[in-house]
Amino acid sequence: MAFSALFWSFNSSFFLKHSINHLKNPPKTPLGHLYLSTMKFASSNLKQTNQAQEAPSLAFQLKEYMFTKLKQVNEALEEAVPLQQPIKIHEAMRYSLLGNGKRMCPILCIASCELVGGDEELAMPMACALEMVHAMSLIHDDLPCMDNDDLRRGKPTNHKVFGECIAILAGDALLSLAFEHIASKTKNVSPDCVVRAIAELGSAIGSRGVVAGQIVDIDSEGKEVSMKTLEYIHVHKTAKLVEASAVCGAIMGGADVAGIERLRKYARSIGLLYQVVDDILDVTKSSEELGKTAGKDLASNKATYPKLMGIDEAKKFAAQLVEQAKRRTC
Repeated sequence: MAFSALFWSFNSSFFLKHSINHLKNPPKTPLGHLYLSTMKFASSNLKQTNQAQEAPSLAFQLKEYMFTKLKQVNEALEEAVPLQQPIKIHEAMRYSLLGNGKRMCPILCIASCELVGGDEELAMPMACALEMVHAMSLIHDDLPCMDNDDLRRGKPTNHKVFGECIAILAGDALLSLAFEHIASKTKNVSPDCVVRAIAELGSAIGSRGVVAGQIVDIDSEGKEVSMKTLEYIHVHKTAKLVEASAVCGAIMGGADVAGIERLRKYARSIGLLYQVVDDILDVTKSSEELGKTAGKDLASNKATYPKLMGIDEAKKFAAQLVEQAKRRTC
């Protein structure tokens, strides 16, 4: 949602023009076509945009890709977490995991694998694991001891439905299942690549990744925060998981070290972009439009890009991150 809202909210004609140019003439490099992944994410919710500027063939191709991948990921997730005993914990896991998400990280993982010559089957267990980790992070982030949110993806948050104890355990179970799923379900990938991908994901969400960003975010509430600290928070809290999505997909697809590192830099840019846009939307959209509580960061006195830079400058920074991501595919 954040990607699509960004590009069309502040400069749809510019973005569309450059999207079409890259689709017609993608950069002639091994990673040139990864730029299309950004287009796919950005175009996943075009129905609220200026339809007169939309190129029908572009919209059809992108929507078709996103719809196909999202459907396949959802089917794999449904199979990965069946409703079984103990019923209550699996209901809670499924409630957050199978909700109405964009599946950005899984789709980026699959796209990266396909980009380097692999196929969807190689990356699907990792793609599902990424969504499990993401669901866990949302469950825990919404808890009263953290962000204390009541709404997520247009529905009551997990702890509002199942209670705090079950919500915490559901998040723990999803995190454990993520790594079990990679190890047990990945086929036709070398053990070395599987281990490298597991290590990458573990690092991304641990004390040097998502947890690090979350800790600094909590410690920064109500304080004056520098741009350097704010970027640290969001690179770790948000961009690290997006980065891991692209990197792990590439590892599963057999990419070389140089290709993986270029993908890492690309994904870090779009991961930070996602958070910048999320900050903008938090102060410009309603709860109904977002599917979560609007204005939450402002009410919590959290550091955000609009708070430090102003909305207009935050939008400019987001545009710079788009260009940065594009350059890193060349």
